[in-house]
Amino acid sequence: MTAAADWIAAEEARDRLGVRPQTLYAYVSRGRVQVRADPRDPRRSLYRAADIAALQQRKSRSRKVSEVAAGAIAWGEPVLASEITTVAGGRLFYRGRDAIRLADTETLEAVARLLRGGHGAALKRTDRPAPPKHPDMRTRAYLALATRAGSDPPARGRHPLALAVEAATLLDVLTDAVADEVGGGAIHNRLALAWGVGPGGPGADLIRRILVLVADHELNPSAFAARVAASTGASLAASALAGLATLSGPRHGGATAAVRTFAAEAAQLGPRQAIANRLVEDRVLPGFGHMLYADGDPRAAALLDRFTAPPELQALREAVLAVTGLAPNVDFALMAGCEALNLPADAPFALFSVARCAGWIAHAIEQGQADTLIRPRARYVGPEPEFS
Repeated sequence: MTAAADWIAAEEARDRLGVRPQTLYAYVSRGRVQVRADPRDPRRSLYRAADIAALQQRKSRSRKVSEVAAGAIAWGEPVLASEITTVAGGRLFYRGRDAIRLADTETLEAVARLLRGGHGAALKRTDRPAPPKHPDMRTRAYLALATRAGSDPPARGRHPLALAVEAATLLDVLTDAVADEVGGGAIHNRLALAWGVGPGGPGADLIRRILVLVADHELNPSAFAARVAASTGASLAASALAGLATLSGPRHGGATAAVRTFAAEAAQLGPRQAIANRLVEDRVLPGFGHMLYADGDPRAAALLDRFTAPPELQALREAVLAVTGLAPNVDFALMAGCEALNLPADAPFALFSVARCAGWIAHAIEQGQADTLIRPRARYVGPEPEFS
């Protein structure tokens, strides 16, 4: 039950901040202050007191512009306007719709259309070539996007419908590369079939839910990389390739590999000993906790409710919660789901790549519509320039 003191009226919010009504509304529109209707008078709005306090603290610091910019790079203040995705109140929303609820019914294709602002029936895709020949799933994905990036025209100035068709085709191209064949039907069923799970069953449905829940996550590193590429006018394929390259890092899409290593330590030493070893060495517990979700990653909770995790992973989950209070995040849930379905070792990264491609494309299209180049300045800290 939310306490009344957690929410304050507009007048009090403005007084605390010393701002005009327009400024308060701007904070709300930028996602910096949560607002809700007053239960005693639906015509009035209440503002989250904690958000107002956080703004007061930021204003009182009177930091230099350069310090503010530096702080925005790592989980700091919002730096780009976007209508695509937000995290608010511990929940994830795609264009205002709860991602957890969407995962109950929607496919990745439907969510991809939603993310890029499209509605209505699915678009007809263009013909696709056979995927690149290579035994490694990840390499095929890179080759497929690189081939398109090398030949597709720039996105800048293209008709929106042409971009929409290209976006739908590009998602299929990446799926073909992961599945190692050109296929038809829903993406989750195609992947399930390629991995021996079988389309239409509970395994395929779990794959569908994973794809929907990791399709986008605000301005994450790979989405930002895609937007930087798109700001130059690059093709959608080039922007998606920039996103895929960024996703490959161990602090992003490669995080599931770190979860697997942690799980192996727990299986060998026992969960509590593995946890203790990492805490003593001041190392992170991969797969647990999230900067944006103080009360736990809702994507992980939604997925873990849909299958039975392998016993050793369930034991690790319970031990981490008991020792640290940290709940599992989506990296843990993704790895556990793939293990439960006995999918290939690289399936977590492949699912992440295919799903997140929908987000990269949406960000690329939105950035192209903004018609601005992303080109920040560096704060130089090297040797003094030698002026002659």
